[in-house]
Amino acid sequence: MAGRGRSRDRIEPSFSGRSRFEEDDDFSLDDDDRIAGRRGTKRSSSDATRPRAPDRKRRSRREPPERQDGGLFSFIRRVVYWCIVLGIWAGIGAAGLVFYYGSRMPSASTWAIPDRPPNVKITSVDGSVIANRGATGGEALSLDQMSPYIPEAIIAIEDKRFYSHFGVDPMGLARAVVNNLTGQPIQGGSTLTQQLAKNLFLSPDRTLERKVQEVLLSFWLEQKYTKDQILAMYLNRVFYGSNAYGVEAAARRYFNKSARDVNLGEAALLAGLVKAPSRLSPARDPDAANARAQVVLQAMRDQGYITDNEVKTAMTQTPSKAKSYWSGAGQYVADMVMDGLPGLVGEVKEDLIVDTTIDKGLEKKAEQSLNDILGKDGAKLDASQAALVSIDGTGAIRALVGGRDYAESQFNRAVKAKRQPGSSFKPFVYAAALEKGLTPYSVFNDAPIRIGNWTPENYEKKYNGEVTLATALAKSLNTVAAQLVMYDGPEQVIKLAHRLGIETELQPNASIALGTSEVSLTELTASYAAFMNGGYKATPHVIRRVTTAEGKVLYENTYDNPPRVVSETVAANMNAMMMGTIETGTGKSAKIPGWQAAGKTGTTQNSRDALFVGFTSNLTTGVWFGNDDGTPMRKVTGGGLPAKAWQEFMIAAHKGLSPAPLFGNGQFIADPNGFGNQPMAQAEPQPMQEQPTTIGGIISGVFGGGSSTEAQTSFPPAPGQQQQAVALPGGPIPPGDVGSPAATSSVQPRRTTLLDLIMGQ
Repeated sequence: MAGRGRSRDRIEPSFSGRSRFEEDDDFSLDDDDRIAGRRGTKRSSSDATRPRAPDRKRRSRREPPERQDGGLFSFIRRVVYWCIVLGIWAGIGAAGLVFYYGSRMPSASTWAIPDRPPNVKITSVDGSVIANRGATGGEALSLDQMSPYIPEAIIAIEDKRFYSHFGVDPMGLARAVVNNLTGQPIQGGSTLTQQLAKNLFLSPDRTLERKVQEVLLSFWLEQKYTKDQILAMYLNRVFYGSNAYGVEAAARRYFNKSARDVNLGEAALLAGLVKAPSRLSPARDPDAANARAQVVLQAMRDQGYITDNEVKTAMTQTPSKAKSYWSGAGQYVADMVMDGLPGLVGEVKEDLIVDTTIDKGLEKKAEQSLNDILGKDGAKLDASQAALVSIDGTGAIRALVGGRDYAESQFNRAVKAKRQPGSSFKPFVYAAALEKGLTPYSVFNDAPIRIGNWTPENYEKKYNGEVTLATALAKSLNTVAAQLVMYDGPEQVIKLAHRLGIETELQPNASIALGTSEVSLTELTASYAAFMNGGYKATPHVIRRVTTAEGKVLYENTYDNPPRVVSETVAANMNAMMMGTIETGTGKSAKIPGWQAAGKTGTTQNSRDALFVGFTSNLTTGVWFGNDDGTPMRKVTGGGLPAKAWQEFMIAAHKGLSPAPLFGNGQFIADPNGFGNQPMAQAEPQPMQEQPTTIGGIISGVFGGGSSTEAQTSFPPAPGQQQQAVALPGGPIPPGDVGSPAATSSVQPRRTTLLDLIMGQ
């Protein structure tokens, strides 16, 4: 009990002598803080009225203060915060993608610029370019070699910060993204370096992987090459449409000139093609190409490359519609070169320069002459195509036109087409006869004949009676040619034709006299050149030399020492005989004022083909007119359209040259060794001395072909051959017409008599 009483009077302990309310920081306990006090005592009235300030303070310390609303500033802070967070994570993700896609690429130490596909530059005799061939279609040029407008135009329209960015243009990329998101015209953000990386190494697939690899390769290109080197690589490899890769190919394709000579308007057009080369090609849509060129010109002006006056001038320079394909006769030559090149140097693995024998001036004149004649008379005479080949005495092809328009048809009719030559094959028949002992004065009877089942007829169905070989060739008499082939033997005619340059297989039958075996215009023309040069083989060739870009010679032709294929006498007499074709015979339309010229006309059945092959002392030229499908023309003969085109070309080709006589000077010459079994001299031809006229020589000339009685009867077959061996039983009867209509004369040729000799006539 005493203890309870004492407890009632108990004084609560204190850690200091100060009042519990004096300082807020003192540590003290009150009744509420005690467990026993809560349980055993009640608060007195005085306790109830005791101030509770310190208690409120203590509670305020334990409760957190209420947050104040920060407004717009707080929202911005939160946006910035989360943007930073998301940016960090995006950066980590992007780095991961770059690392992943980069790891799928080969090691950077193995990266190398792939070799540009080899180009074959084909040049004429003066060094000017005829064409380029290869996957790109043009040679590579350095920046200082091409027109300065070209790099300026491409930078202005494709990558105006090219010289300031590091391979990727963040500003250009951002602009493209904004424009694309806001509905503006869609723009790409790729730099020229990125485009080059894509063209060199990557596929055109639009994937994230390809884009990442494109960026990595752009960084590598910028680190390894200078800006000028990157720009040059881009311009030499970018696609410009119409199968033209590189600025040189595009310039030649659309403007028919080198990129070195491109003007401002043309440069703007080329730069504009890069965006959509197929759609904007001037060969497809010239209006769209020109409109795009105007955009490029404005961009060049805005960036200070050109002035307003230059813009106005350039707007008048933009070209009209380009050809839908490569154009110009030189393209036929280029195709011919590419067909023969692998056989001379093997597979083309590097840039090559091919020097040809083509004279570009003659090439243009040849193409013009054919187009002039076709344009004037082709439609009304149903002639749609033509071809021409011109060869010098060594066999070098100086001009070649394979058709009317290369852009419309790339088939080379001068080289690849095999057609019947008609009467233009007769010179081989007559030359074989001269080799067997006949002369231009030998007399045959022009009258109806039959050889087996074949009865050849002349074009006009008229006959002249006794004629000399010279007259028969000039008038293209078929009956005489048929008799000669039986006298010679078809095999001998074929041997001589092959010796002179005909490489096509020929059929050994009697109708070969009228040119029924098909040959190409080029081999036929080259064979005539053997008469022009005095009896030497003229192997047709167009490639003179092949070198690498560094100047190493890979091939050089060796046609400077040709073999002799006919004697000087035969060559001279054939020249004199074929001169008669132009002077008095079927080829009068081919006369060249002031020049000796010789040749022969040829026409096939129903005027399906018409040819004229002739020569001066400088050039041998063959011309063909006809239709690709073999449909007949309207009475076109070799002495018509072909002879006219031949004349126009040859007059242009000989302009400014001094006239020179043909080999033999157009005179008939007797063989000093007698007729028959003439030796084939291997030495160079020596100037021939005209042999004095003797009675024996004249008698041989007069009677060498047999009497008129023999000519009127069946002509004797070649020795050792039977007529049945050359007849055509059951086969098609060859046409009687294989020559132009010639005016026949009722006057029989006068024969030399002994009285003439005695009287000195």
